[in-house]
Amino acid sequence: MINVCDIQVMKPLLAAHGFHFSKAKGQNFLVAPWVPASIAEEAGVDRSSGVLEIGPGMGPLTQQLCLRAGKVCAVEVDNRLEPILRETVGEFDNLDILWGDVLKQDIPALVARQFPGLRPMACANLPYYITTPILSALLEADCFDSVTVMVQKEVAQRIAARPGTADYGAFSVFCQYYTEPKYLFDVPPHCFVPQPKVTSGVITLRRRESRPWDIGDPAVFFRVVKASFAMRRKKLSNGLASGFPELGKAGAEEVLQACGFPDNVRGETLGIPEFAAIANAIAGRRSR
Repeated sequence: MINVCDIQVMKPLLAAHGFHFSKAKGQNFLVAPWVPASIAEEAGVDRSSGVLEIGPGMGPLTQQLCLRAGKVCAVEVDNRLEPILRETVGEFDNLDILWGDVLKQDIPALVARQFPGLRPMACANLPYYITTPILSALLEADCFDSVTVMVQKEVAQRIAARPGTADYGAFSVFCQYYTEPKYLFDVPPHCFVPQPKVTSGVITLRRRESRPWDIGDPAVFFRVVKASFAMRRKKLSNGLASGFPELGKAGAEEVLQACGFPDNVRGETLGIPEFAAIANAIAGRRSR
């Protein structure tokens, strides 16, 4: 197996195929072998797993996943990597590579087709510029036991943030609605070529076995969450009045009062159960 994390191996291989890093695609390749090994290990990948990998690059994480998983399906948008991946991961018979944009895939259908009888998981070293759309698509597909990703450290901290903290926001609530996130470890800039300007972080998001909240209409719930963080430094009633113009300021205050919240409550202090109560109260007013 080719050690693609060895810079003395990586550079000649890339040069042989005329490959140049694309800033537009956010390409930073790993040169620290402990990182892909740790991601695969911490994700809990084993022979019962079917793993969807997004953006294999030169294949360091792909190799580690193939060594452990029952099946791996890697989706790569950059066709220039095809001859390189043929050399670095071509030996694995439990690997399929799909060329294209994962955001244009029907992810649940892809998972059902690729991993029959296996426990679906997703793993990825996500480019910073497209982290949120890809992670959102993976969670909304709602078909993975876990999603383990390397992202910008600040994004990973935001995903795992608790109510009342500076990092807590609408994306925290979105991710925690579907999963239980756990921050795993930092990955310093020197672990990549070219080196990014920021530290990365690896986080695993394990699918919730149940969602213990009575949410009548998820669309209203997420609209409440968005409105609640749109005006972070103002009272929640202002955000709700702006996000739900049909309520108005008086209606927003009535909703919060009916839910037992003080007049000066702010959205960033609330958790999913509280947002659920507000959403249900708003939905209830509509149905009257």
